[in-house]
Amino acid sequence: MESMKEVIKNSKYGKSNYKLESDYQKDYDNDMTFRKICNKLDMPTEVLMKYTTKIEKSACELRNCQGCKNILECKNEVSGYVYYPEANMDLVEFSYVPCKYKKELDKKNSYLDNIYYFNINRDIKNASMKDIDTTDKNRFEIIKWINDYLKSFKKGEYHKGLYLSGNFGCGKTYLLSAMLNEIAKNGKMVAIIYYPEFLRSLKESFYDGDEYKHKFSLIKKIDYLLLDDIGADGVTEWSRDEVLGTILQYRMEEKLPTFFTSNLTIEELEEHLAVSNKDIDRVKARRIIERIKQLSECKIMISENKRK
Repeated sequence: MESMKEVIKNSKYGKSNYKLESDYQKDYDNDMTFRKICNKLDMPTEVLMKYTTKIEKSACELRNCQGCKNILECKNEVSGYVYYPEANMDLVEFSYVPCKYKKELDKKNSYLDNIYYFNINRDIKNASMKDIDTTDKNRFEIIKWINDYLKSFKKGEYHKGLYLSGNFGCGKTYLLSAMLNEIAKNGKMVAIIYYPEFLRSLKESFYDGDEYKHKFSLIKKIDYLLLDDIGADGVTEWSRDEVLGTILQYRMEEKLPTFFTSNLTIEELEEHLAVSNKDIDRVKARRIIERIKQLSECKIMISENKRK
């Protein structure tokens, strides 16, 4: 005559429950990582065995982590994360927990939350002070200016921005972006804007009042602003007076550091902004230039074309 235990074991429910217990015990006896997870959860066996498959997955991912040297080698289902259990009352809850490499990467890139990039390529987004090429003596003056600016910034001192003109591809945008990325790492909000494309986008959103106001207000009020490639845009009275003039006026009044890169000298930019030879346009162009000079120092950098 079968015992009650054997009757339950041989029933449909009993067979399923017995298999769960058997699989759990097998993993517990033969897999040290599985056992450590279970012991850390410190829950009754009858609870843990319901999660055998999930605990197996956690154990597998933890073993992957043991020999991993960086996030690029991650073999787990979600790169940079491990599937890990936690006890919650009489339940076991599983979630994806970031590994040490993922945490380091997130910390390293956390400054990106402080930066608004508009139509800027990856090299500029990753621009770093430590990666600046210092072998070209034609760049020494600007690199020194940038280093001095950062020292003043870290002391809490206010200084004008920079209007940096120079030949195509000499690294103007990279140098200033490296500096602004460093400033963002210190908690300031920064915008790096490819100005010609920003103007086009702003014009397209003109009839969407909310989007237009958001874009315009962000650029006008942000802590640190770089207008990249100013002078490469097709000038209209609207772009000169309503957009650029308004932005510069506000930033001048609020003493918000503003930076510019251009292939045009400040004198050439004035000619560009005049639109026509009419006296009124020349006066308005001169007004823009005076605002730029109030906001920034003007320097020229002629150097090797890095884009060849």
